[in-house]
Amino acid sequence: MFQNISLSQNETVQAVVSRIPREVAFITLQFHTQHRNATLSYTRMPGLGLSLTAVDSGLLSALQPGQTSLSLYLSSPDSDAVVGTGVILPFSSTDPVPGACNLESNLDNDPNVYIHYNLYETTIRFAPANIGYKRGGPPPACDQSTGTTTRWRLQYDVYQYFLPENDLSEHTLFSSIQAMADIRGVMENGKRVMTLLSSDMSRAVFNSIPGQGIIYSVIVRDPLLNSSASYVPVHTYACSFTSTLDSCQTLGKISTKVFFTITGLAGLFVCFFGHRFFKSELFCMGFSFAAFFSFVLITRTTELDYNIRLAVSAVIGVVGGVVLVMSWWRFGSVMACVVVVGLMLGFLVASIVLFTPLGDLDVFRRLDVVFWVTFCCIMITVPLFFVRWPKEGNITACGIVGAYAVILAVNAYIYTSLSYITLNILKRFLNSNFSAVFTDVPFQTTDYIMITVWVLLGVCGIVLQLYCERSRPFFPPSPYLMWLQERERRKTNVLDPSHHFPSLPSRLLARIQQLTKRRESVGEHTPLLL
Repeated sequence: MFQNISLSQNETVQAVVSRIPREVAFITLQFHTQHRNATLSYTRMPGLGLSLTAVDSGLLSALQPGQTSLSLYLSSPDSDAVVGTGVILPFSSTDPVPGACNLESNLDNDPNVYIHYNLYETTIRFAPANIGYKRGGPPPACDQSTGTTTRWRLQYDVYQYFLPENDLSEHTLFSSIQAMADIRGVMENGKRVMTLLSSDMSRAVFNSIPGQGIIYSVIVRDPLLNSSASYVPVHTYACSFTSTLDSCQTLGKISTKVFFTITGLAGLFVCFFGHRFFKSELFCMGFSFAAFFSFVLITRTTELDYNIRLAVSAVIGVVGGVVLVMSWWRFGSVMACVVVVGLMLGFLVASIVLFTPLGDLDVFRRLDVVFWVTFCCIMITVPLFFVRWPKEGNITACGIVGAYAVILAVNAYIYTSLSYITLNILKRFLNSNFSAVFTDVPFQTTDYIMITVWVLLGVCGIVLQLYCERSRPFFPPSPYLMWLQERERRKTNVLDPSHHFPSLPSRLLARIQQLTKRRESVGEHTPLLL
């Protein structure tokens, strides 16, 4: 049974376990808080090797023959009160002993899972377990041999459990911890993401999802005795509850929200009217293309502040959009511009394909070359359809890409896992070690709503543009080429009244001359009649 405990400043709470059955060989005490540290100790006064201070902490006690009671101690190491939930779990002599072959921490038996996160990845590690033994008996040697009678036969299952999206409450966390504390709860509620052998490194790397609560748990199994035991589960939100600038409650910088709000509005316009306003569409696509890759380049080569990087990327994006529009205006090559639009759609399609469980295959996680070759092949294949159906392909790209820009704008205010379709690719660009990360993300009610919105916006935008553009030319003509044709027509068509007017520079020069001397009339300005 779980118990919620409140620890005030300088208070020590004694946890007493009594009436322990004789078949129980060892006991673990777990205590979990949301973000404040708590200290678990074997003695009333915490000491080195006899205590652990953490947000998710646990101690393992090996019992002696005839022992029927046990005392452990809880205290708050900081000046603030701590509220948490605790539970005591018993294990028999045939069950593996979690963390009994610990060589890193100060505890003799360390059943804890340690977690570390940054912007890109979340890493968990734990100490190897040992096979079970009876009360009072000597623990088996950890590294004397690697036979089937030693701890090297043990296997470790790593489980992952997602908390409800956009929910940072203590109540939800504690109820979820309770669902993932023991072996049965972990197997029923968690998702097994990997199995490690004793010969593997006891660590796993996952994708960081700031603001999303995740619980990680490890179950060690003894396949020979068909027994198992659980480590102390650990949780993370991949963000800080105490940061004054960018905490979990105020996740997302103001500059990011402004940037993606503008992006979402532009995406909504492109989704429904992109093909009609071709120059605006080209500017938006060129902006996205240039801004994305410039952000990657600036981040990998400089140490600039995030807001400065975002501002510089936006400026380069504007330049990229203008260059794409001017290339169409000057040269009139519609196909070249449509290929760029097709590459944007291809980038999104490739990101979607590798966002699925396909992207977590070992061949993609361990070999960067295979991943990027596959990504580029998908990205380049999509524009090939634009060569055969340029108008339909351009409208399709406007609908899908524009609708996804709206989803990114919503993500700036309400978390949705759909943003990680492209964010995972961005992380892989920026972090050379990101290939080893499991990129699982939760799919919950908000995500299904966002998928529905994405599909509806995309379909409505495509259908509307196909209907409105059914009787119009495939693409508008180049303004520069039209001007050249018009100028040539005026030179050769003597019936055109404009043929008999001097050029603009001549008219300006004549106007200047009028200011200095009087000019006589030179005749009619009307067209000649043949």
